[in-house]
Amino acid sequence: MDIQAEASIPGVKRIRFGVIGSGYMGRTNAEAIRRLDQTAALVAVCGGAEAPELARLYGCALEPSAEALLARPDVDAVAITTSPHLAATEGIWAIEAGKHALVEKPVTTSLDEYDRVMAMATGRGLILAMSHFQRFRLNNRRALELIRQGAIGSVATVQVSMPYERVLKPFFYEGGVKAKPSETGALGPTLNGAPHAIDLVRLFTGAEIRQLTAFSRSFIPGQKVEDTTAALVEFSSGAFLSIFVSNALPAPIFPDDHFRFRIMGSEGLILLDPYDELRIADKNGWRLASKQEPIDYQSAATAFGDVRMQTYCDQMQSFIDTINGRPARAGQVTVATAADGRAGLKACLAMFQASREQRWVRLDS
Repeated sequence: MDIQAEASIPGVKRIRFGVIGSGYMGRTNAEAIRRLDQTAALVAVCGGAEAPELARLYGCALEPSAEALLARPDVDAVAITTSPHLAATEGIWAIEAGKHALVEKPVTTSLDEYDRVMAMATGRGLILAMSHFQRFRLNNRRALELIRQGAIGSVATVQVSMPYERVLKPFFYEGGVKAKPSETGALGPTLNGAPHAIDLVRLFTGAEIRQLTAFSRSFIPGQKVEDTTAALVEFSSGAFLSIFVSNALPAPIFPDDHFRFRIMGSEGLILLDPYDELRIADKNGWRLASKQEPIDYQSAATAFGDVRMQTYCDQMQSFIDTINGRPARAGQVTVATAADGRAGLKACLAMFQASREQRWVRLDS
């Protein structure tokens, strides 16, 4: 495969990608790259049982291993979508091979290992970015815009609810169900979901976490990791966050509560559902600020359709712009940095520590 590095946009380098991991997020990143054909090209994929099918669907090379993919001189950057026990090692390999990397969070469950990958990327002048895709959803971007405009005054409190059903629905691949969510044995809902909420609240408040306390428990018999966490988090601005995340619900989730933010400002309120409606209230009452079209996960055709994929295309384009050194416009949301990813991982690990030790844990010391 001979893909030229020149893009269809004058003066912009076309970034040539490899995708490591062929599951749901592997295909998501491959699809985003395909849609951005003026600024990106998919060269090769590897990893996982679906890798041959992924290579066939997207007309790219199939490599037998991450090492082989990273050795290709025609790969400028990689999207790493494997589980944390592999992603940190693959991230190090990518940096050593001189590739920029967009990695699914949390990359690793070790802060020391995360710092090693981040330091390597910084030392070599490479972009290490985290897939905090929620910052690119329509309603979330609009909420951030309203907050930055002062529509609700200063953010005082945020409540976040992230309940999931005990039995996860299978993810779809082309032609039907081929891959189901894996039982990694390493990640519960806290590390899987809470970093997205932490990332958004850091954006909404413009502040960092000062301290937190939490309870983490396992309510599902035989569960190897926590299935439920409730935490109280204080930010350097004085704002505080309460967050509930669980995949132990024995029945369908609470109505209209899949992922919900209740934000109280000094002068107004925001009710945010990233997958439905964003509403804002002030002294004149409630009004609709934006609405996300529904995402249909019932087939590959819709799960990888325009509505869901817009978020990932925007994230991928921001990653490409960062590689190319193209500055973001004022107020524009950009791909999450390695430091952003570290903040989410550090917060989650502190929640586990607070629960074990039954105390507040400071993060700003």
